Amino acid sequence: MDAPLRIVDRPSAVGFDFTSRMRSLCQDIVARAPSLAHVQLQRVLIAFSQARKGVQYGLQASLTPLRFAGGSLTTRRRNGTFTLQRIFDHSGREYLYILTFYLPRFLNNSLKEKLTTVFHELWHIGPDCDGDLRRHHGRCYAHSHSQREYDALMWQLAQDWLRLQPPASLYDFLEVPFQELQDRHGRIFGLKVPRPKLIPVS
Repeated sequence: MDAPLRIVDRPSAVGFDFTSRMRSLCQDIVARAPSLAHVQLQRVLIAFSQARKGVQYGLQASLTPLRFAGGSLTTRRRNGTFTLQRIFDHSGREYLYILTFYLPRFLNNSLKEKLTTVFHELWHIGPDCDGDLRRHHGRCYAHSHSQREYDALMWQLAQDWLRLQPPASLYDFLEVPFQELQDRHGRIFGLKVPRPKLIPVS
């Protein structure tokens, strides 16, 4: 069986630490937004990945659950029972989700689109924060019957958060595109995490 992944603290580096700043932003959001009060951000690993193609359309961010339905460690499939490779921080605390942003694509949107995306992904975290996704009724359990309506709700939640007047220093880096942010700081860096493996259970 594959060993668990262990995420250790990064050494300090010159430049803009994107994932550290995203964590600070998300911490404020879950502290202020009642609809996200269930999110235990210390169980969410925030990472970034380089977009494979230099185009604006495509995946902006993703939330990877590290448990299956109901927070189960295992799932049954036609060819057997499987679990996911587990991920721990340097203190031994286990992560239940990976929140990944795709750069430079994510940063080349408007502020409205960026904040909508952040709320969109945090909202996917199940109400029990047990490693499973929030599940809606019907076949499209992740986004309900309409992703457009889902994103409209996420932008409404983002506006509600902005009306609470969080410090602008938390999100000012989202007001500029990738290249401008990179020019200001020399480089953009952060935490990258390999996708956890699906492991057969004997």
